[in-house]
Amino acid sequence: MSLTVKNRMDLHTHTDNSFDGHHSAMLLCETAVEQGLRAVAFTDHVEMDVFREQNFDRTARQSYFETVKARSAFRGKLIVCAGVELGEPTFNQPEAEALIQTYSYDIIIGSIHNLRGQKDFWFLPYETYGDEKISALLREYFDELLLLAQWGKFDVLAHLTYPLRYIVGEHGRAVDLTDYAAQIDAVLLAAARNGLALEINTSGLRQKLGRTLPDEYFVRRFRDLGGRHVTVGSDAHYAEHLGAGLEEGMALAKRCGFGEITLYQGREPMGIPIG
Repeated sequence: MSLTVKNRMDLHTHTDNSFDGHHSAMLLCETAVEQGLRAVAFTDHVEMDVFREQNFDRTARQSYFETVKARSAFRGKLIVCAGVELGEPTFNQPEAEALIQTYSYDIIIGSIHNLRGQKDFWFLPYETYGDEKISALLREYFDELLLLAQWGKFDVLAHLTYPLRYIVGEHGRAVDLTDYAAQIDAVLLAAARNGLALEINTSGLRQKLGRTLPDEYFVRRFRDLGGRHVTVGSDAHYAEHLGAGLEEGMALAKRCGFGEITLYQGREPMGIPIG
């Protein structure tokens, strides 16, 4: 599928202000311009369940002000969106809601990286887990995603099938998501009713998983349940991954009936034709 270059937008990226990021906002902007991107959003990690304990309040402040500086430097060349990836905001709603009011964000991503009192799905020892344990983890994960979508005080629901990056991609454990169809439908319906965008996260395309998060079935299902907005993001943590998979993600969106990708400016959705 041929896409108009000017319409490529990467709305989920991480600078070196994220604990797992590696390059500055300025370098990422330079890379985006070289690639001919129309827009980039810097959405550094702010994990609300350990917000004070691990100094994510400082991360949020530093990330926001470096993004504003980069926006000024690249004005007229690139749309630079000030964003944040709020991890586990429903675990700490008062401070999450206070943070949202503190900065003039363009885009707020909501995500769940870990269950309550547990480590990120990245670190769990799946090789020691039986199928029932993995099933229980996934059921609890989708329960938490439902609470997140129902809370809805953000713009984009990130990487719906995040645990598969590790359970399936890294550890090779088979997962049949039809076992969780009712739970996932409830999440997608809540997101649609709250006017949230569903993210097509392309990181899985360059990882062992080999598919987007979520895959085409669930993007199409979101549309069927009334979802109106989708975004595409590489989830880049390195400059060389910026923009990776955007064309594939946009083509997937179009196959699912979306004629536009949503860009957020001042937290207002703007439809940008796919091409």
